[in-house]
Amino acid sequence: MLKLAVVGAQTLLGQELVQVLEAKEASVLPLATGALSREQEEADLVIFAPEPALLQGLDLVILADTPQAPDMLAGFTGRILDLRETPGEGLEPWPLTGAWPAEHRMLRGRPALEQVLSLLPTLVRGFGDVAGTHLRSVACLGQRGLEGLKAQSVTVLKGHDPDTTDLGYRAAFEVVPQPARGSLVEVRVPVFHGDLLILHLRAEAERSLQAQAAPEGVRWVEAPPTSRDVAVSSDLLAHLAPGATESTGVLTLGFDPILWGVLRPVMRLLEL
Repeated sequence: MLKLAVVGAQTLLGQELVQVLEAKEASVLPLATGALSREQEEADLVIFAPEPALLQGLDLVILADTPQAPDMLAGFTGRILDLRETPGEGLEPWPLTGAWPAEHRMLRGRPALEQVLSLLPTLVRGFGDVAGTHLRSVACLGQRGLEGLKAQSVTVLKGHDPDTTDLGYRAAFEVVPQPARGSLVEVRVPVFHGDLLILHLRAEAERSLQAQAAPEGVRWVEAPPTSRDVAVSSDLLAHLAPGATESTGVLTLGFDPILWGVLRPVMRLLEL
């Protein structure tokens, strides 16, 4: 049985990791990032204050958040998976396919969007130019995003201006485009879970667009997925709508940054 610890088990990502890993019959030690507050001690979620001695005999440590003690992992010789928003410098990203590579003791996660874009050649044959829009939920900000959107929404419904300190922008009832990055535009939407990537495809010269068999973790659907569809699915949901000619089309990809973007690849890496 795999023995591991999740550091940052009090966070949204940490809680999801603990729940899924325990269901796979792994031995999971849920650790906070520092000394427990009274609220954490009395909460239903059982977590422990981090101590280096607790890591003895473990195979793996997953970092969902940063431990307050800088030397927490100094003597740990097992594998480390860094899933923090800003991972350690120089770490190799996890592979897009297959299990944990034996030559690496430490790996970092990959952004969900990067994983989605890497799938394009396996989903549609013959495309050349790609441009689109990423409708991004607040789940990318973790617990801070969920609680921030909730608090802002309640404040706005009461007729007041929301406090934007936690999120850094007004999220409630707002659609907020970001500056374009190449041919892709991110739009922050007031949704708790579920991202949508809407891509306009144009085929290469003298070719047509053709949908291919869905790889593992992807499911073709009959209608463009909604954020609700995506929020409750561990699969990436895909829909291809033909354009006016065979050389154009709109590919809609729906994914949850945690369910599909983190939990599924973690299970693959650990062969659980």
